[in-house]
Amino acid sequence: MNTIQRPSVDAKRRTIAPAWATRMLAGLVAVCVVNGVHAASLTARVVDAAGKPLPDAVIYALPLPGTRVPGRAPAPVAIEQQDREFSPYVTVIQTGTTVTFPNRDPLLHHVYSFSPVKTFEIKLYSGDAPRGILFDKPGTVTLGCNIHDWMIGYIQVVDTPYFARSDGEGMARISEIGAGEYELHAWHPTQRAALAPKPVRLDGRNPMEVEFTLNAAPRKKRFKPPLDTVRYK
Repeated sequence: MNTIQRPSVDAKRRTIAPAWATRMLAGLVAVCVVNGVHAASLTARVVDAAGKPLPDAVIYALPLPGTRVPGRAPAPVAIEQQDREFSPYVTVIQTGTTVTFPNRDPLLHHVYSFSPVKTFEIKLYSGDAPRGILFDKPGTVTLGCNIHDWMIGYIQVVDTPYFARSDGEGMARISEIGAGEYELHAWHPTQRAALAPKPVRLDGRNPMEVEFTLNAAPRKKRFKPPLDTVRYK
């Protein structure tokens, strides 16, 4: 009498796994393509006129007509007031971003901007700010504190999700940029003249490195009096 050999559980798994793995891989590839994971990275080195690394420079890539940019909802951003300074000193955000200004100091601050791009005022407060500010137009916003004159900060609002700020070594990295043609812009709050944009073409796979030379100076912190001499209401 012949005995029917039933496949073992392991055999079934070996038989099913390739088809399941193939479907899963196809799904992942589709998701990656849709979400732009197959994308390039762009690294920018920013130096001053003397060739020294320039921190706090904003680098952003504006897509040219015909270049597809996936929709990204801007995430909220916080600019803290800490040790009587805006932190970070320079912030770059996408148009449509809401920014909060938490006060981490044991004293009051009064944040304002008179910039045409966004004029606002958050009067004396401590802790979390009473509201966030929506930045709905591109351009440069200068921040100040009505109590502490030396406090200055900057927000660069850009019409693209592709941006970065240079670190202490003058390096800025933008990741996951899809294939297409772009204009690369560089900006710094102390620049003496605007720099012409660089046109680039990205293939969506290979990384690119560029360098910008800006006629600008690193940040010089302004004098602030010792904390025990500060008076506030």
